[in-house]
Amino acid sequence: MHILVTRPEPAAAQTAQRLRALGHAVTVDPMLRIAPLTPALPEGPFDAVAFTSINGVKAFALHPQGPAFFHLPAFAVGPRTAKEARAIGFSNVTDCDGDASALAGRIAGALPAGARVLNPAGEDRAADLEALLAAPGITLELAIVYAAQPADALSEEARAALASGTVTAALHLSQRTVKTLLRCVAAAGLNDRLIEVRQLCLSEQVAEPFVKAGLKVEVATAPNEDALLALL
Repeated sequence: MHILVTRPEPAAAQTAQRLRALGHAVTVDPMLRIAPLTPALPEGPFDAVAFTSINGVKAFALHPQGPAFFHLPAFAVGPRTAKEARAIGFSNVTDCDGDASALAGRIAGALPAGARVLNPAGEDRAADLEALLAAPGITLELAIVYAAQPADALSEEARAALASGTVTAALHLSQRTVKTLLRCVAAAGLNDRLIEVRQLCLSEQVAEPFVKAGLKVEVATAPNEDALLALL
């Protein structure tokens, strides 16, 4: 199969490597570019750190105040995020193996009411972790440590691959990349080609813009890359 990968770098290259090892052809065209930010972090003390994405971990590693938090327990939304948290210096990392709801559930089960949790994240977030933790009485302090800047247009490689009809499937891990892809494809006049591509989505929330546009989608049985690749 010829697969289009739209997630930001460096995760896009890692996904592409997995796909090529499975024998697929791959075109990588990130629909978002991650730009780290270094605002002053909220004042402590904190009882834990929560990561809702691998991009949040990578950006936190570049923040000058980040290392001061490495001694705290870290809760990661999934296995790749947990692996990256360990790689940057966290020793006590809980892999919540799911989505934001699963992350909130594990935090609520591990920390007492009144605990304070730092959440290094991006400007745009798919779920409201603060609301999910409000019920058990845990305070979430958000720290915006990166911005995701949308692509202006398809890359020449992606445009040519779509125009020729060689792309058979596309992987989508965030709603914002889907929205950006739809805009770029429309600007390139390739809407008719996109209809022919299998749209493989991490979750129903990610798939929503495609559904509204009238495109057929396939949704992973769990919100992780392994389940997404299993659709292939």
